[in-house]
Amino acid sequence: MILILSSNTDPHGAEYQQLITHLAGLPEIQTRVHTEQGAEKTLTEIYLIGNTMALDIKDMQSLPCVERVVRVSEEYRILGRHKDDPRPAYFEYNGVRFGQDTLNVFAGLCAVDNAQHVELMLKALRDNGQVCTRMGAYKPRTSPYSFQGHGKNCLPYVFELAGKYGIKVIAMEITHESHLNEISAALHQTGHPTGVMLQIGTRNTQNFELLKIVGRQQEFPVLLKRGFGITLDESLNAAEYLASEGNRNVVFGLRGMKTNMGDPHRNFVDFAHVPVVKRLTRMPVCIDPSHSVGTRSAAPDGILDVMHATAQGVIAGANMILVDFHPAPTKALVDGPQALLLKELPYFLEDVRIAREAYLKRVALLNKI
Repeated sequence: MILILSSNTDPHGAEYQQLITHLAGLPEIQTRVHTEQGAEKTLTEIYLIGNTMALDIKDMQSLPCVERVVRVSEEYRILGRHKDDPRPAYFEYNGVRFGQDTLNVFAGLCAVDNAQHVELMLKALRDNGQVCTRMGAYKPRTSPYSFQGHGKNCLPYVFELAGKYGIKVIAMEITHESHLNEISAALHQTGHPTGVMLQIGTRNTQNFELLKIVGRQQEFPVLLKRGFGITLDESLNAAEYLASEGNRNVVFGLRGMKTNMGDPHRNFVDFAHVPVVKRLTRMPVCIDPSHSVGTRSAAPDGILDVMHATAQGVIAGANMILVDFHPAPTKALVDGPQALLLKELPYFLEDVRIAREAYLKRVALLNKI
């Protein structure tokens, strides 16, 4: 059960203390308080954990400071879209809004190789009006002999260049808790010129100890990719691990399913699950067409498969796009064959705009009917 308190409830006020005292007296019920600080008001939710079926909603509604009561009926207790709770969910990070009604493009390098390529990429993004990117410093690879990323050594120049070109959020995968400290230290060292969205890759979707550690920090939002070879439910529960530890600023990423049924694509494109995730949860949904398709093959119409897949996700309501670009794909140290070219960036963004406009027209048509 969730108690949604009146906005700007004073946590030191007499009514709030009266509420907390009452809740503490409920048998076999634990409470967890979550506060969301907005630009103009503070929202507080209290989660009642335990056997709440015996609690009467009207009685709970009459408690001090309580504006609304939601009975949690779904498995995803914190991130789930619960019955009779249609509230829009979003979060803001470093001046960028992430919600189920927004669309942000994170085009960039799958893996950082050198400062020159980073600068060329970030300049192209700035010149095309973009404020987000992807930059891989830590790269888990199938083979132990493959390039694993430059790690903390590249962070200072990546962050400084991001600040130079006005990039506000960098999606960056981590594979170990030590990477949290390295990213925080590098941001501090460079004067916080940008922000980082931590990325939990598909190989770590069920690394529960890492999920708990990342969930306990609330400095950075998190992009959690769907695990390959596991069910959607299992992946959504992985996201719930993050939220249960305190970090609810989570984006759910679809990156294709690992099966040869998707051949000749790298993975089986699963973007039909965009509306499913939005129906089951309140998380924004990201698509990763590069790792879903994995090639630069084109259809007879001349449009690249990766762009067709992107359009499919966007027209289904995706809220974020994670896509590989590279100034010189033949020199890329990771996934060069699937990277788009910098000269293709304006075309890609315009194609995304067309697909997004089609999605909004579909929504408007439904509302008209």
